[in-house]
Amino acid sequence: MRRLVLSAVLASALAIAPALAPALAQEKTLRIAMTASDIPTTTGMPNNGFEGMRFLGFPIFEGLILFDLSKSDSLATLRPGLAESWKQSPDDKKTWIFTLRKGVKFHDGTDFNADAVIWNLERIFNKDSAQFEPPATGIMRARVPILASWKKIDDSTVALTTTQVASYFPWMVPYMLNASPASWEKAGKDWGKVGAVGAAGTGPFKITKVVPRQSVTLGRNDAYWDPARKAKVDSIVLLPIPEANTRLAALRSGRVDWIEVPPPDGIPSLKQAGFVMSTNSYPHVWPWFYNMAAKNSPFADVRVRQALNYCIDRSAIVTMLNGTAEPSVGWLKPTDAAFGNPVNKYTFDPAKGKALLAEAGFTAAKPLSFKVMISTSGSGQMLPLPMNEALQENLKQACGVEVQVDAVEWQVLLNAGRAVPDSPVLNGAMALNVSSPSSDIGMMFRYFAAANSSPTGSNFQQWNDPKFETALKTLAEATDDATILQNFKTAHERLVDNPPWLFIVHDLNPRAFSKNVQGFTPAQSWFVDLTAVSLK
Repeated sequence: MRRLVLSAVLASALAIAPALAPALAQEKTLRIAMTASDIPTTTGMPNNGFEGMRFLGFPIFEGLILFDLSKSDSLATLRPGLAESWKQSPDDKKTWIFTLRKGVKFHDGTDFNADAVIWNLERIFNKDSAQFEPPATGIMRARVPILASWKKIDDSTVALTTTQVASYFPWMVPYMLNASPASWEKAGKDWGKVGAVGAAGTGPFKITKVVPRQSVTLGRNDAYWDPARKAKVDSIVLLPIPEANTRLAALRSGRVDWIEVPPPDGIPSLKQAGFVMSTNSYPHVWPWFYNMAAKNSPFADVRVRQALNYCIDRSAIVTMLNGTAEPSVGWLKPTDAAFGNPVNKYTFDPAKGKALLAEAGFTAAKPLSFKVMISTSGSGQMLPLPMNEALQENLKQACGVEVQVDAVEWQVLLNAGRAVPDSPVLNGAMALNVSSPSSDIGMMFRYFAAANSSPTGSNFQQWNDPKFETALKTLAEATDDATILQNFKTAHERLVDNPPWLFIVHDLNPRAFSKNVQGFTPAQSWFVDLTAVSLK
């Protein structure tokens, strides 16, 4: 009897299996290992730097303008997003008019419209609003430091006004993400509860599951407003794995399909085993920010800042990274049209570096000594521990400079970057190793304009160069490309000759995939288009 029952069960299972097989075969889940030490926040303005935006920002939540991530042979440009079009007001160049896309729904089925845009702006920029979200405020305000006011014109039109005329303002607009007001209402008007389940956005993916400190699952948004960009995978699981060799092991074992920043010494064996490596030119620089304005800072002297740029062996760092980076001798790359023709051509020249240090009063008898704060991992941080250890040794051997390394968690370092020069949170650091996007003039304004000096903006070093300010103002008010480019060059030349940073390398954005991952385009951007990715 028992044998007959088992046979019946087995026969039933075999009969059901063919029906289930196609459904199971069609379920495609892409598993990605991030460099973050924790899952980025899920309320609609992710933390963890631009890796947070890469994976838990733009795929779920969108701005009025989006980045075009469809090409790999040129820098990413802008394309219409939740706004079909935008223009400067003919009556006031500080005001931009956005015509919103009609018929867009948030993931929860509620309407996207002008009221939703205003609600999200109030959430960030109005501390007296009921929906004010302090953690998100610091992040977005740093990325959009010139927004002054906003106004609903009608259900499909909004006006945004800046504090100054800025031709580059559209490059800041993508960072103003929109989450569903109903998400906040449903969670009892509690952002903590919103984050526990994930807010609703308008993007091609929606948050379906949040496991604190472990993972976030995204599901395809089948009702996405752009049918041509409907995601090809059913879901994505995002895993924070900050240690490079652990990410490598996860890929090799099949736990994940995609890893950010594989360890350089593991790349040859990955290729040999059939895994796919992806690199590309990338608007990203890996520097040290000089703490110029701190009391008794050695970096108040431009000769010291220039000296370190001559003291470091960038090619050795590139070799250590197995060719996944290239030397940085400015904020932009020398091949960039706006690089200009600066006086200083930084090469590995210890003699020149030591001469400049001696002029500034630092010799073998009185060596330059300072602390640099770094992270243990994080968005765009590449391999911060071995890279900084190599720099520490390089500076000691080449120019007698003594560097103490203070390693902290990535978000702690990001918070330090918004501190005032002598803040206790810096723990005496005279430099910060924070990677930076170098994608557009808006980013240049954000990191180097005097108006954005810490703690109100991202100019941590409180750098103020009159020639730079003049060039930036001129291009901000210009409407023709030639004037903008010429002044972009002038501004960049000042960044090289009066350096607020130690320029080290430009990242080539390495990542590794299982051979089952198809359709990925390595855009020249911090961000990626996950909709085009498929699994075979």
